[in-house]
Amino acid sequence: MVTLEQIKLAQKRLRGVAVRTPLVPYFPPATEDRSAHGTQGQLWLKPESLQPIGSFKLRGAYNKIASFTEQERERGVISYSSGNHAQGVAYAARALGVKAVIVMPRNAPRIKVDSTAALGAEIVTVGPASSERMQKAEELAREHGYAIVPPYNDEQIIAGQGTVGLEILKDCPEVDLVLVPVGGGGLISGVSAAIKLSGSNAKVIAVEPELANDAQQSFRKGEIVELPAERVSCTLADGLRTQSVGKLNFEHIRRFVDDVITVTEDEIRTAMRRIISNARIVAEPSGAVTFGAWLFRAKELPESKKAVTVITGGNVEPQLLAQVLAEEIVPD
Repeated sequence: MVTLEQIKLAQKRLRGVAVRTPLVPYFPPATEDRSAHGTQGQLWLKPESLQPIGSFKLRGAYNKIASFTEQERERGVISYSSGNHAQGVAYAARALGVKAVIVMPRNAPRIKVDSTAALGAEIVTVGPASSERMQKAEELAREHGYAIVPPYNDEQIIAGQGTVGLEILKDCPEVDLVLVPVGGGGLISGVSAAIKLSGSNAKVIAVEPELANDAQQSFRKGEIVELPAERVSCTLADGLRTQSVGKLNFEHIRRFVDDVITVTEDEIRTAMRRIISNARIVAEPSGAVTFGAWLFRAKELPESKKAVTVITGGNVEPQLLAQVLAEEIVPD
């Protein structure tokens, strides 16, 4: 389990590397139906889309690579990712002068593949299953001696992502509800640990798409549930298409997370559109799930006076963004 000291050490390593993103207050327009929010109070958005790579993933990736020995860095690093973690590893490796190889699925968004390549990483492509990516990375690591930078199931990754939680508490000590997306579980593990280990009584809720609700099923069942690749691949939220949470992440989720809820595909699309039009923040589908939960799942959330939704990234394909902005979907 990650400690508060590990998260604070990660925070020191990340100074001058990761952007200390602000809390942006959300003021709904008069036309927005506030009754949908029940007794929810003030909401702040934490836009990790402002990071140099457009997502929070830089935090964990840099912290992990910075923790390697000089000998490990000289051999190079390898990781596996559908996009944002790939960019985080590529950016961190370039900053630290380390060779990076990234295994990505063939269906990864082109914007994320191109951005990863532009940062100097060597890209290896495989099929859509998250298990394929991990297996190929482990194979190449054995063959070439690369040090592995896992996307979520690792203490250094969790500690790096946990710096998001420390920043939330610093900027809003009275926060009583924090909504965090969950895919593999690195961010929710780190944020929930940072908040609970700091002594805060805030409720921490994980949010994921209904089509990739492995974390919710695992949380309810008390053991890790793995979903088929063909199912999770159907969600628009490409950053949350993991088939299961990591073993280490599940331990953190069981200890520090209060609940796991889901949102529909239409709710994700509507949340993306509302964030852009009302908060002037671009959110990719994976980053919009928390705002979607606040908009449409108030009855499943604890009452709150000061809530924060983590907007994890803004790396969305231009064509998809244009399509979403042109829609007028109103979830039931």
